[in-house]
Amino acid sequence: MSITPEAKQEVITKFKKHGTDTGSPEIQIAILTHRIINLTEHLKINAKDHSSRRGLLKMVGQRKRLIEYLKRKNFDGYKGLIQQLGLRK
Repeated sequence: MSITPEAKQEVITKFKKHGTDTGSPEIQIAILTHRIINLTEHLKINAKDHSSRRGLLKMVGQRKRLIEYLKRKNFDGYKGLIQQLGLRK
């Protein structure tokens, strides 16, 4: 269900802007997307796990807020990130 440290490090190296970048909005959105995908797969198997469903909805809302922030601050970065992650916007 959660993201392994190795997978998280891969996401960080793929989306970082500079050498010490670990928390930019792009990285946060990518990590949340990875966690959302994993949790969605878990909920397909465990349909009655309502506490995990609530966590999923909270993560989706957080990602949405971060995407809107990125869209306001850096539209080109927003378009590139959406395309890389395969999100619908």
